[in-house]
Amino acid sequence: MNSDEKVRIRHEVDEQQLAGLMELFGSAWWMANRTVEETRLILRESDIVVALVDSSHDGIVGFARVLTDYAHVALVLDVVVAPEFRGSGYGAVLLDAIVQNPQLSQVRSIELVCQPELVPFYSRWGFTDQVGSSLLMRRSTDPSSVH
Repeated sequence: MNSDEKVRIRHEVDEQQLAGLMELFGSAWWMANRTVEETRLILRESDIVVALVDSSHDGIVGFARVLTDYAHVALVLDVVVAPEFRGSGYGAVLLDAIVQNPQLSQVRSIELVCQPELVPFYSRWGFTDQVGSSLLMRRSTDPSSVH
């Protein structure tokens, strides 16, 4: 795929694109219940935002964000591609935009959480599930968020 012709990478989501982002969030079980107000806060407080706009669709078809201290750790969150564009290479465009971001070039560890079936996809960028004896732990104030 020639990403220069087919998709544009944006590092912000403006108010006019918010409805499309909410629709995209609705396509993923872990984001489906987010509100517009929460999404505005997420966009404002994330260190890096990557949104993909497809030229034939003219809306957001992919999204990811990063929280980081720019030195030791960066956490990749909310990687999602619209269902009708999955398998098009847009997930790879998102990951390339993150791991090649100059702001993250000195970060020692870029981390993410994914479903087991996506481990082979993320391993293409050097991500591994071999993290010693580390475990994901969660403290949630929302009992419905436990999966």
